[in-house]
Amino acid sequence: MIRPPSQQQRPATTAGSLPLAARIKAGGFLHIVRHGTGSGTMYVVTYHRLQREAKPVLAQPLLAESPQLLIDILEKVGVDFRLREVRGALADVLRLGSANIPDLWIAEDAIPKPLTES
Repeated sequence: MIRPPSQQQRPATTAGSLPLAARIKAGGFLHIVRHGTGSGTMYVVTYHRLQREAKPVLAQPLLAESPQLLIDILEKVGVDFRLREVRGALADVLRLGSANIPDLWIAEDAIPKPLTES
């Protein structure tokens, strides 16, 4: 007997196999600070949560030792580079030295572990 779709059993899935939209997400913003100039430039990326009901977590910074590593971290987190706010924030980092990328809804498991915990 074939069951209607609403009565069929769904296969078990893990959090890693779920699409990004289906995982638990946290609202917050990224704060990026540039240190140095030229080939010795380093970037410190800090994620700040804005949800009050979530347990308080101290912001742990990530260190990107080159512009390419900064882009890799932002891609891993799921930042959409097509957004005007993101492109403007990256321009501000280059021009002014720091900026925030606001209104991020990121899956909890997509947030990289800080380098200080390793």
